[in-house]
Amino acid sequence: AFNREFYTNSCPQSKHINAIKLDGDMNNNTMERSNGEVRDREKVMRGLKKDDTPILPGYQIFHNFMRPHQSLKGKTPAEACGIEVIGENKWITLIQNASQRNKSSQ
Repeated sequence: AFNREFYTNSCPQSKHINAIKLDGDMNNNTMERSNGEVRDREKVMRGLKKDDTPILPGYQIFHNFMRPHQSLKGKTPAEACGIEVIGENKWITLIQNASQRNKSSQ
């Protein structure tokens, strides 16, 4: 009965909806890419040991401020938004800027 209902080629009862798209609202390529990068990093580190680990926010900072993206023609997402991180070592620049902002807000 199941095959007769769903596998008739002459008069199909169900409609196939292709959910994998490269543009539009249903695009999850960026999230899948991020998950793949975290998974690759996790293999080397043998898992994330704590729930509140600074690894994930640090990786998010690396992804947005330091890593050039091919789809953005070699720019980082921050540079594409007009945010420049100037300095030879971008990690040190970001940490210094964050600590200065933290001191001024106190």
